[in-house]
Amino acid sequence: MANALLIENGIVVTMDAGWRVFENGSVLVRDGIIAAVSEGQIPACDADRIDARGMVVMPGLIDTHAHAGHTLTKGLGDDSEQWMDMTGRLYAGAVDTEFWAAEAALSALERIKCGTTTAALLFGGGPDVMRTEAPEAAEAHLAAIADMGVREILALGPNRPAHAHVYRNHTGSRAVDVAVSPSEQLVVCRDLIDTWAGRNDRLRLAISLPVFTAGELEDRDVYKLACDARDLAREKGTLFVQDGHREGSIAANAARLDLFDAHSLLAHCIELTEADIAILKQTGAKVAHNPSALMSVSGRCPAPELAQGVTVSLGTDATAPDRSFDMFRNMFQAHRYHARHLRDDAVLCPIELLSMATIEGARALSMENDIGSLEPGKCADILLVNMRQPHLWPPVNPLQRLARFANGADVDTTIVGGHVLMRNRKLIHQDENAILARAEVAFNQMIERFQGL
Repeated sequence: MANALLIENGIVVTMDAGWRVFENGSVLVRDGIIAAVSEGQIPACDADRIDARGMVVMPGLIDTHAHAGHTLTKGLGDDSEQWMDMTGRLYAGAVDTEFWAAEAALSALERIKCGTTTAALLFGGGPDVMRTEAPEAAEAHLAAIADMGVREILALGPNRPAHAHVYRNHTGSRAVDVAVSPSEQLVVCRDLIDTWAGRNDRLRLAISLPVFTAGELEDRDVYKLACDARDLAREKGTLFVQDGHREGSIAANAARLDLFDAHSLLAHCIELTEADIAILKQTGAKVAHNPSALMSVSGRCPAPELAQGVTVSLGTDATAPDRSFDMFRNMFQAHRYHARHLRDDAVLCPIELLSMATIEGARALSMENDIGSLEPGKCADILLVNMRQPHLWPPVNPLQRLARFANGADVDTTIVGGHVLMRNRKLIHQDENAILARAEVAFNQMIERFQGL
């Protein structure tokens, strides 16, 4: 790859502080960093060129809440309750390191093809199936993601301390059951953070912690675990992630633990109390809103209302049982979800939705100085979206067309850190069919083991 890349003749949606849009714009990239963004031509005779005529040039999309493993559990079970039961049992007893590697490659492939250049994933399917009993599974996931070239934050953490957690580790035909305590899981998390520090500038690790109720927080073991996880995240300077806040849980955890600060990311956040919202504003904790998630069926995240004083980003909660990594789909769904609730079609206008999926997502991950907008000095995470399509015509109001009508299949080119990962919807450095075949083998092996549990 040349050290310089010039994208020209496109509609450049910068998502910068002025929300500037250049109708015939150019973006110059040097050594993986955006060097210039401008209306018209940028002189750069030494650069490789991409003609973006008929396309929107925009920042890569940022998914602030998803799960590792889920791309290989789609289609399981007859309903969401059955899927959740099966998934927990599968992750605990029917997978091996090859599963995590194959699933990670498939997950990254889907993200590349729908324009998600950065995602924050929990390593497991909920608070009690975190595969941190040993480092090998996470190592396999991270190595596969590094090979695919996307940007990721992987959140690692302990299970609830209510009972012993047993995982079945498979090596070929041999299976060994391993019991692990939450405190032992935190040791594995610490070691993984240290091991991966500085290894790959596209990958970061974070600390996750189950969401505890006020009653649970009175338990001595729960209290100590929460304090230890909080302190580890602050010691290592990582993001602190929790999945599933609702109905007073933010205020309860803050009161007992002083748990949150500006590097905290709280997913779902449904049916919040006034005390919850006050804590978000006081601490600077960020919200990952997941309009397509199951929790958004049982309760509502007040995303439009929170946007006054709280950073609200978008997450897919991907990619099962009934959703995908398509952030364009989530932008559309977020608008309809809240417009219906508030009886106001003007809520969450296109630029607000695009912000939630780009620069607000970057803020939620404490990465706004690096990604989220097309500005000189930031990493060159860039999408080209093909707008010359019937569902995106006529050629007016590009922001509205992106937020209301586009989908992941409209992404023509995906660039991460200046590296072109996909062009003309074809992967540059990876064999898509090989990734699909590998994932199918891992899936079949998982199902065979599951039937023997």
